This record gives sequence, C-alpha cells and structure tokens, in this order.
Amino acid sequence: MEKRSAGRLGRDVGVVGLGCWQLGADWGAVDESEALALLHAAADTGVDFFDTADVYGDGRSETLVGRFLKERKDSGVFVATKMGRRLPAQTPEGYSRANFLEWNDRSRRNLGVDTLDLVQLHCPPTPVYRTDEVFDTLDELVEAQRIAAYGVSVEKVEEALAAIARPNVASVQIILNAFRLKPLEEVLPAAAAAGVAIIARVPLASGLLSGKYTKDTSFGADDHRNYNRNGEAFDVGETFSGVPYDVGLEAVERLRPLVPGDASMAQFALRWIIDQPGVTVVIPGARNVEQARANSAAAELAPVDSVEIEKIYDELIRPHVHDRW
Repeated sequence: MEKRSAGRLGRDVGVVGLGCWQLGADWGAVDESEALALLHAAADTGVDFFDTADVYGDGRSETLVGRFLKERKDSGVFVATKMGRRLPAQTPEGYSRANFLEWNDRSRRNLGVDTLDLVQLHCPPTPVYRTDEVFDTLDELVEAQRIAAYGVSVEKVEEALAAIARPNVASVQIILNAFRLKPLEEVLPAAAAAGVAIIARVPLASGLLSGKYTKDTSFGADDHRNYNRNGEAFDVGETFSGVPYDVGLEAVERLRPLVPGDASMAQFALRWIIDQPGVTVVIPGARNVEQARANSAAAELAPVDSVEIEKIYDELIRPHVHDRW
C-alpha cells in the first residue's frame, strides 16, 4: 500500500487506515471475534493506522485494539486515539490537566501501552483551540513520554485552521468526502504547508456513499444513523455528513454512473479522497473481514476525476453543508 508522511507526525502511514468507532458502539453490534478478525484482516492487507477513541463503547474499541496489539506484537500498526468526550457536558473548563492525566492513564491501560502513538482532542468546544494551557499540557504529556504526538479532531474548518497554526499539533482529523468538499479550499493546503497530517474521517458519509442504502433502509435503535439523524445526541454533521438522507440518496444515484466497473461505489468514494493533495490517511470503518479487505483495495484503483463529483456537490449538497461546517 502507498505510504504517506506528514512532517510533524514523524511517521509514514498507509493511505487507507481503519476507523474503529463501530467496534465500540453506535453502529449496531459487532461481536468480539468478528472485531478481532477484521483488525487482523486489515493489517494483513497493509493497513497500519487504526483510529479509535476512549468513548467508543466506553473503552470497548480501545480494549479490542489493545488485544490485537498483544496478539500481533510485530504488526507495526500506529494507533491514534482521542480524549475529551468523557465529560458529561462539553465545556472548555473540562479540558484540564487533571482530566488529561486521568484520560491518558485510562487509554494506556485499555491499549496496553506505556506511550500512546497519537492522542487527538475529540471535537472540543471551539474556545479550546485558543487556550494555551491546553496545548501546554499536551506538550507536557509528550515530554513525559505518555504520548508520542498529539492532534485534534474537528467539526469546523476554522477549528482545523486554528489547530494547524499551533506549532506542535501533528494531525487534524476532519470530515472529508464527496459530500464535504469545503476542507479542500483552505485546510488541506494549510496542513500540507505546515507538515500536519490530515486524517479524513466519515469518508463514506455514514455509509451513504457505499451506494447500498435506499429510502426503505432501516437502522437499529442503537445506531446513530437512527437516533442522531437530526443531531439529537451529538453534532449532526457526524451522521450522513449532515446531508439530509433523501438528498444524499439522490446524489448517490447521480454518482453511480461514474463508478468504474472494477470498483464498488465505496471504493470509488475512498479513492477520490486518497487523490486529494494533502490527505495523509483515510479511515473508513468496517464491520467484518470482507469490508476491511474491500476498503484496503481502494488504494489500488486508478485516480478519480473530480469534475462531475464537484458538479453534483454544487447542485445538491453544497446548500446543506458548505457554510455550516
């Protein structure tokens, strides 16, 4: 698999990684044996970047990734986790040194490591990006070898730009897909210039860009595509990238003829992200071994022409998302 580097991250990683939210919660059940099998399958295909968080299943995702690391000590997999969402309410005051130490200890226990490869602030309130004490504490964690590097996971473009301006931020994780083009304008060029890794999350718009859903598709009560469709539990942009479901379905049908015969729509959507200058790694999720292998295969496709994708975005998607995030 092609590898890319970003100067501040200090590590080359494969262009297709693995998002591990679904191993914890909010996407329906994934049993432990299937979860471990797909982690191993992803690594077998060259995936060497796993992204998780301390709140995914209240630590279940981190713990499963930790079991994988123990079973496969020579995997060379780089694990990015997150902290900050364990707060009962998202307030800037909660991003304190005491909480950081507590969350850091918990993640290290879950993953079974002394030093975390990468810790990302998990979509914190916007004022946090302007708070020097937060980043001073993160620098302290690096100096103490509790973490090797730190980054941020953001909701908004302006948050990404504020993070990139910080001298020791190694990575920015942001929603980027065929339904979210705004990061292409400023965020990706700024990150490339600064040597900051771009981790593209929600690459399939919560599955919409897999092309498998219809107006009759139903999602379980424990699936965020059901309970957060209007932003009831967290930022609505995390579910279907903030695109109204019916609009997303229409856009998918417009995209379908563009997919080459040797690829699935999901692979086509992932390949488009890989092609964007400044992207370091894209992190699709997988719920089984077959999905993990198919995601990795997207790296082998020919580059995708963006012209028609941008046209569909401008006509259908832009009014719903572009000025919001």
